[in-house]
Amino acid sequence: SERGLRGDADAILEGLKDVHQPKLLLLNKIDQVKREDLLALAAAANEKIDFVRTFMISATTGSGCDDLMDYFSTTLPEGPWYYPEDQISDLPMRQLAAEITREKLFLRLHQELPYASHVETEKWEERKDGSVRIEQVIYVERESQKKIALGKNGDAIKAISTASRKELTEILEQPVHLFLFVKVRENWGDDPQRFREMGLEFPKN
Repeated sequence: SERGLRGDADAILEGLKDVHQPKLLLLNKIDQVKREDLLALAAAANEKIDFVRTFMISATTGSGCDDLMDYFSTTLPEGPWYYPEDQISDLPMRQLAAEITREKLFLRLHQELPYASHVETEKWEERKDGSVRIEQVIYVERESQKKIALGKNGDAIKAISTASRKELTEILEQPVHLFLFVKVRENWGDDPQRFREMGLEFPKN
């Protein structure tokens, strides 16, 4: 917003002129920008491109996201089902749980810890009371990254655990006891086994 439509943004808008499909303008991080600056930016962009709608959101706080999702749900055509309606995902549950925790980790620490982490579900125990105990390990490459993942007084790891447990509880429709551990594993990204656990092929030279 400080640079207006100069640089990359201006080039993108110029490229959109050749796209003959309905276009939306989506302005993120509204929690960090003054309202008058956002309005000026939106006006400048709409002068260049005929946008169908303009949405101002904050992915961090969720502000404006409901309006965006409502627009998608009412305007986009329904696609075919790619797996049964009652099937949550085509991923194994252990892997899905790991991906959910990794998402929460990224949302919380994407600036400090962008891609230097990996989550593994090491234990999945269905308990007699109908709940499930899940133990996961967050692997990082350096001790400094471990401190970031834990946060001051454990605040970061607690917030990540709470967010992940909440989503897992909704998906599984049963109480979830989630335990997260952070371990250092140097060069984990170079280990072929890690790729296989994620359903990927290790890149060959």
